[in-house]
Amino acid sequence: MGFHRVQIGGRTRLLLVLLACAGCSVGPNFRPPQAEVPENWPTVANAVRPQPEQSPAEAELAQWWTQFKDPLLDKLITEALAGNLTLKQAELSILQARANRGIAASSFWPQISKNSQYQYSRTPAKGANGNTLGKIAGFFQTGFDAAWEIDIFGGTRRNVEAATADIEASIEDRRDVLVTLVAEVGSDYIAYRSFQSELQIARTNLAGQQKTADLTNQRFRGGIVTALDVANSQAQVATTKAQIPVLETAAQQMSYSLAILLGREPTALDAELKAGAPVPPPPPAIPVGLPSELLRRRPDIRRAEAQIHAATARIGVAEADLFPKLSLTGGGGFQGPKGPSLVTWANRFWNIGPAVNWQAFSGGRIRSNIKLQKTLEQESLLAYRQAVLTALQDVDNALVAYAGEKEHHQALAEAVSANQQAVDLSLKLYSEGKTDFLNVLTAQQALYLAQDALAQSDRNLSTDIVALYKALGGGWSEADLENPDRGTEQKEDKK
Repeated sequence: MGFHRVQIGGRTRLLLVLLACAGCSVGPNFRPPQAEVPENWPTVANAVRPQPEQSPAEAELAQWWTQFKDPLLDKLITEALAGNLTLKQAELSILQARANRGIAASSFWPQISKNSQYQYSRTPAKGANGNTLGKIAGFFQTGFDAAWEIDIFGGTRRNVEAATADIEASIEDRRDVLVTLVAEVGSDYIAYRSFQSELQIARTNLAGQQKTADLTNQRFRGGIVTALDVANSQAQVATTKAQIPVLETAAQQMSYSLAILLGREPTALDAELKAGAPVPPPPPAIPVGLPSELLRRRPDIRRAEAQIHAATARIGVAEADLFPKLSLTGGGGFQGPKGPSLVTWANRFWNIGPAVNWQAFSGGRIRSNIKLQKTLEQESLLAYRQAVLTALQDVDNALVAYAGEKEHHQALAEAVSANQQAVDLSLKLYSEGKTDFLNVLTAQQALYLAQDALAQSDRNLSTDIVALYKALGGGWSEADLENPDRGTEQKEDKK
């Protein structure tokens, strides 16, 4: 059997080399970053649950507010999830990211355009007598142009990869907004109930102090006490009364803040919140899980990881510009001088052929862009590490704050009990003439301050738990926002 030597031209050889490279993608492949985290949380986690290493239940973290057993709080958060305007903006950002991915994926397919044109022209022509006569004619053309750039070195694939990572980042950004939103609603609701509680304490103490002032006036008219006792009792009443409008203003402003979080007008919740209720107490136990679980739970960490992925893929997009681009171009249609009979076999035209474009010199633009994308990847990696450290700090801060507040709350409860006894005893002795008014005044002031501080501690305990849930990334689940089918997206990309 004989063999024939086939001569391959330079252009053909180049095309074969380019086609052999098809399927490869230049640039680095994404690898999830590794972060160093401690094995366990600080020992103060025992203040939250005796077994801090126990993993939190997904359902408990996803809807942590239900652990407070407050139906109105549940209702407010449900309305916030449906009506908050910031959350709606974050959802639109996801749609924008998906649209951008569709734009990027469109480069996989041929780009075809339809065109039609008519030209009416005059051309020069020389007559028999030497005069120049103009020849006027009409020219019709209709057809299409097509171009298909073959993604040999993976620039388009890397661009789609980056756009897909941008979708993941926007999804995590929306989840981060969700985590912040439910935490703000919970904190504002707890603060509102706390102001209501402080108002009740102020009014109760004001009523008791007013009775003491009336008793002091009676004793002054009887010549038993001096005008100094009367002045002190009236000053105490006025001081306590001055606190009431301040607390009323704070409560009203907190009601406005809650309404805005729900996407409603500021006064929308006035009637609903007016009925008093205690500060929702914190749940008896919270599973904080392990620090390593925080990396997959916190949306801001997940978003930072997706941003690293996008930045890594864009390095490949930049590096693809170093290599030649192969395109298949073509066109076809009909052309002729007569419009009505244009579409005939004799008037047809077509063209097809490959094209190679290689930017041999760009003044350093391409390599500078590669350096830029690499520095952006390094920057996103640092942002990821910062997000991890911030998350660890948030959890540690919440644990320390809650543990310290529990001790503070216990001491305040003992102080309120002791001060109440002191007030009762001093009033009894004062009415019997066995002690002076200064002891009564001191006891009542101490009781009011202790009760008010205890009410604030109630708020701080519950708020610290809200902060802990937020730090753990609670408030969302995978079912909250399902990513559409990849197949559906690809079908849309082809359109």
